[in-house]
Amino acid sequence: MTDTATPDTSDERVKEMSAFRKALIRPELGGICGTIIVFLFFALFAHDSGMFNSQGVMNWSVVSAQFMIIAVGACLLMIAGEFDLSVGSMIGFAGMMIAIFSVTLSWPVWMAILVTFALCLALGALNGFIVIRTGLPSFIVTLAFLFILRGFTIYFPQTIERKTIIGGVKDAAEGDWLAPIFGGKILTGLFQWLGDNGLIAVFERGTRAGEPVVDGIPMLIVWALMLVVFGHILLTKTRFGNWIFASGGDAQAARYVGVPVNRVKILMFMFTAFCACVFATCQVMEFGSAGADRGLLKEFEAIIAVVIGGALLTGGYGSVIGAALGALIFGVVQQGLFFAGVESSLFRVFLGVLLLLAVILNTYIRRMITGER
Repeated sequence: MTDTATPDTSDERVKEMSAFRKALIRPELGGICGTIIVFLFFALFAHDSGMFNSQGVMNWSVVSAQFMIIAVGACLLMIAGEFDLSVGSMIGFAGMMIAIFSVTLSWPVWMAILVTFALCLALGALNGFIVIRTGLPSFIVTLAFLFILRGFTIYFPQTIERKTIIGGVKDAAEGDWLAPIFGGKILTGLFQWLGDNGLIAVFERGTRAGEPVVDGIPMLIVWALMLVVFGHILLTKTRFGNWIFASGGDAQAARYVGVPVNRVKILMFMFTAFCACVFATCQVMEFGSAGADRGLLKEFEAIIAVVIGGALLTGGYGSVIGAALGALIFGVVQQGLFFAGVESSLFRVFLGVLLLLAVILNTYIRRMITGER
């Protein structure tokens, strides 16, 4: 009878990672820490300014939702190993197309929105197709589209309307079935009840006396939350999410094991364009107009939010939740500086400093993961 040898589970060649070290390499770490610090800062220095009453919370929530919508698309694309610098121009272009179709050409608003979405998805696919077929860096291809789309956004309204701002979208959207999905509000009854019971502020005089100051949650915020949930589930719970990580981590190795890298990248460019179009549609429905300057610098703000959220610029690593937290930081800081009485131009200084710190932290994390020195 032979004794069965008990396998030795301790192997000196395998280094066990401590719980603290595991926490350090979580992509959301930077976003979580940044969110806590930002909220603590403004809780101390802007608590008497109204930043945390119902109207103040709604203000920075709306701004955060704007960043969040485009950050989700940028996050998934960056994890797949690519960039899209045309996002800001896509926002301006999509909004202008909706206005031209609905106001100038008198199309039904629902048709204008659907055609614009189809057009943006096609442009996103074209971006991805050019990157895949030519082998050019996505930075260069989408930089070219940044200028192309911005040029068309200025040229079309000037040629057709002799101006760069087209209004009248709200009037055109009156009674439309699709417009409220982007420009409406939900839970209006709940907010009226909160106002009636003194839980949130109400107007005390004028034609709106007795109505709550915040009368519902804008669909912009709903879209942001839905996209974050969708992106998180797609990335962490599906096989396609594994393909996204593989495509950005090592595209050639991913191809060897059967990952359709080209299809993944093109679909991510399309999803980024979709997110930009959602942002543009919500913006046009809110303001009732489209301007040629809409979306300026949004591509860089989206990338900064994603980097703050823990994504590596080299691809293959990141988190949608982290990107959402990065967007939340943006919204809170942008509005918090106003409430704290700080010069608003310092917001750009904050973005630059935060980007630099995030890149340094992410580089350190990458070295921890790969064992580089």
